[in-house]
Amino acid sequence: MRDIELKKATLADRDKKHLWHPLTQHKLSPDMLPIKKARGCVLTDDEGREYIDAISSWYTAVYGHCNKFITARVAEQMQNLDQVVFSGFTHEPAIKLSEALVKILPEGQQKLFFNDNGSTATEIGIKMALQYHHNLGNDRKVMLAFEEGFHGDTFGAMSVSGLSVYNGAFEDHFIRVERIPVPDGRNNPEVIAKLRQVISEDKIAGFIYEPLIQGAAAMKFHDAEGLNEILRICRENDIVKVADEVMTGFGKTGKYFASDYIEEKPDVVCMSKALTAGLLPMGLTSCTQEIYDAFFSDDIAKGLFHGHTYTANPLACAAALAALELLISEEMQENIKEISKKNRAFAEEMKIHPKVKNIRSRGVILAFELDVQMERYGNLRNKLFQYFMEKGVFLRPLGNTIYIVPPYVIGDEELEKVYSTLRGVLSEF
Repeated sequence: MRDIELKKATLADRDKKHLWHPLTQHKLSPDMLPIKKARGCVLTDDEGREYIDAISSWYTAVYGHCNKFITARVAEQMQNLDQVVFSGFTHEPAIKLSEALVKILPEGQQKLFFNDNGSTATEIGIKMALQYHHNLGNDRKVMLAFEEGFHGDTFGAMSVSGLSVYNGAFEDHFIRVERIPVPDGRNNPEVIAKLRQVISEDKIAGFIYEPLIQGAAAMKFHDAEGLNEILRICRENDIVKVADEVMTGFGKTGKYFASDYIEEKPDVVCMSKALTAGLLPMGLTSCTQEIYDAFFSDDIAKGLFHGHTYTANPLACAAALAALELLISEEMQENIKEISKKNRAFAEEMKIHPKVKNIRSRGVILAFELDVQMERYGNLRNKLFQYFMEKGVFLRPLGNTIYIVPPYVIGDEELEKVYSTLRGVLSEF
């Protein structure tokens, strides 16, 4: 009888019975949309409707969903070694991934610490910065971060994040953080003055930053020269530089990492999302030899005592290795260049549109603000989302900010449909 009842109920009905979704106020949200299949850059729902995944499913599936090259590698690995504890053991997929990653990481990165996701990647980056100084006997217990930054949902990551909607109930439990504005090219002198003031007044251990683009802050771009100056001053003051490349990493800005645009290199790099091409969850935090050496000691307490059950899972490592092969291939690099070029052309076209404000693009990332009176539309974000879905394009606006981060394998027709849908929304609202 129960089986018959389950068959009659829709997937959306069954979802509501037990599931609690992320970043969702369920009392205000409509039913969740069941997705039954994903191939390339197309999602298919339970009724057969198709949607172009124009944000690569939160910037993960950049080589397309169910990429046969990646799934074949993972299937092969699955027959040999699926999971083993990474404390006391090692395995070839992790070793090969470390060797391949070090070749493309920003200069100076030497050691890799595996974890589970973007939040834990930044959490470990924060721990590295704080414990680096603790191990050296330095009294430095304050982190530095940008205003409006977002670095994840675990406690350290929330502490350094500046978006209060995520943090409300937990702020009394945070580590101490000082914030500086993002340099935009016009305010650089003021930002540098604020930085010097903070350094003079507080014992700063590390600076965590999203290089060049703040994702959750509505794809807020900042100035490379200004960031470079901040990083130079941090280096001169022995402040550990922690680059959160969870969103920006693996080709999305047009280079392997956003840090590649900046002369001053990070001491620590946090990675996840596109690392495993959206196939399996995994995070990585890399660091320089100097950071690692501060933990290398006869004193066991100076080690980095952080561990996850699925650390360096062999299947996730196999997915990441296959993804890296695709990333560095000539074909994928040409695809990234072509999407970047088309984004720039679309941005030029939209610059003169009266409803478009602050249009910007870097690599495959394009964003702009819809210049309308938001109060006229009630919950504008939800109305925009519904408009896009009705047109067969999956986008997640951030307030009145509309952005795309398409998969590198998106076809010309699919990308043009995304652009035409963006043109359409300007007429509709």
